[in-house]
Amino acid sequence: MISNFFKIIGLIFIALLSSCASKQEETKKPNIIFIFSDDHTTGAIGAYGPKHNNPELHKHVQTPNLDKLASGGMLFTNTFCANSICGPSRASILTGKHSHLNGLLNNDTVFNGAQQTFPKLLQDGGYTTAWIGKWHLFSDPTGFDDWSILTQSGQQGTYYNPVFGTPEGEEPETGYTASLITDRAIDWMEKSKDSGEPFFLAYSHKTPHREWVPAPDEYDLYKDIDLTLPDNFYDDYSTRSSALTEQEMEIANHMDEKDLKLVPPDYMNEAQMEQFMASYGPENEAFYEADLSGDELTEWKYQRYVKDYLRSVTSMDREIGRVLKYLEESGLAENSIVIYSSDQGFFLGEHGWYDKRWMYDESLRMPLIVRWPGIMEGAQKNDELVQNIDFAPTFLDMAGLSIPDDIQGRSILPFLKGEMVNDWRENIYYHYLAYPDWHMVRPHYGIRNHRYKLIHFYTIDEWEFFDLKADPSEMHNVYSDEAYGTIVAEMKQELEQKRIAVGDTAEMKATSTYHR
Repeated sequence: MISNFFKIIGLIFIALLSSCASKQEETKKPNIIFIFSDDHTTGAIGAYGPKHNNPELHKHVQTPNLDKLASGGMLFTNTFCANSICGPSRASILTGKHSHLNGLLNNDTVFNGAQQTFPKLLQDGGYTTAWIGKWHLFSDPTGFDDWSILTQSGQQGTYYNPVFGTPEGEEPETGYTASLITDRAIDWMEKSKDSGEPFFLAYSHKTPHREWVPAPDEYDLYKDIDLTLPDNFYDDYSTRSSALTEQEMEIANHMDEKDLKLVPPDYMNEAQMEQFMASYGPENEAFYEADLSGDELTEWKYQRYVKDYLRSVTSMDREIGRVLKYLEESGLAENSIVIYSSDQGFFLGEHGWYDKRWMYDESLRMPLIVRWPGIMEGAQKNDELVQNIDFAPTFLDMAGLSIPDDIQGRSILPFLKGEMVNDWRENIYYHYLAYPDWHMVRPHYGIRNHRYKLIHFYTIDEWEFFDLKADPSEMHNVYSDEAYGTIVAEMKQELEQKRIAVGDTAEMKATSTYHR
């Protein structure tokens, strides 16, 4: 009897030890910090190296913290969005699906938060989740235990003095928005780090979205230098689709006075405005006195725009540095995956443009940097074709959770672990739908592989085909060139197969509230 008693006690003790070990193993799941910016082109990140059509500009890019992140992780050189516009890209990231399946076709649509998203699946898998910063999907965030999102200007937010929407209501703050987002992100991690549960944090910046207002420390950055123009700045759009002549995103003709800081932001307080005008005011006076016209005026606009864009990027990079420093000092870094990306790329004067939307690489390509201590060491690069629909399955895979069959993306975890993937995709699919809309970019879909790109502007039935090896700036449409006839025919067939494979078989139209 006594012997049986001790046996039972022993079994209970072993069960308790097993349970504790199991719980300890569960808490070893990595934290995931997703640092997410808005409209950040790879051409404005030091770690990505110089661009082929403006290598001199890269010398002036100042992103020391992102560069440091890349030096200890994997930099993906061929990451692309499925639809280059803010809301739809975010929806693709949340769902792992193309726009036609997640329902968000343009920036005017309310995201259906009832659908399956990766944060809900992370919650089911034991993760605490939060989204802090720019959201821009209009419905309240779902799948997050906590959220704090920018509400002003149609959820674009402002660069100073933001109002944060939270589950408890709106909370106005005073200061530089990127700094305040960082404060909230660090506060949330500090409160969450001892809970015993792994966490997922989306730390999401407005920067460097239009209208590119830096922090005061960067107001005078680049003040005494002239930045170089991209070699296709004065593009005449010859050989390409007529859609390029209809757009409204030219630096020469479509930037407004707020973009150019000729009219100061209307959301600053008196002290902030005084500091802003101390820097920009004298330059503005000199501009009006010069009475520029023609190319001189256009190039002045380019200098003001690109300097402010790069200044804003540096302001944001400093805030990212604060988060990385916190992770180190708090002891979280060792068991935390840090991912950096942006919702799409952006034009810094290429083709004479600002903004995004097009399937051209400046707009299509996204940054993606992943640091995972213990899994990868030192700077690494990956050139495989990755898309933002791959983010959701990757986050789930990192958390050790199963990936639902209806998710269209694929996990990049094998690449991070140094494994070979023999059946990885050979091309990516893209579909832009928002028309008529801001900047008047015609709807188009297409595919891109490592060397070639095929685009169909289907509402006007015009095609473009580019050999990216011979023409990385995408200046020469060779769709009708007989020398490319065979490969064009093959890629048209691949495009149709890809459309069917992703379920995008109809030429859809996105509704819009845009008015001229």
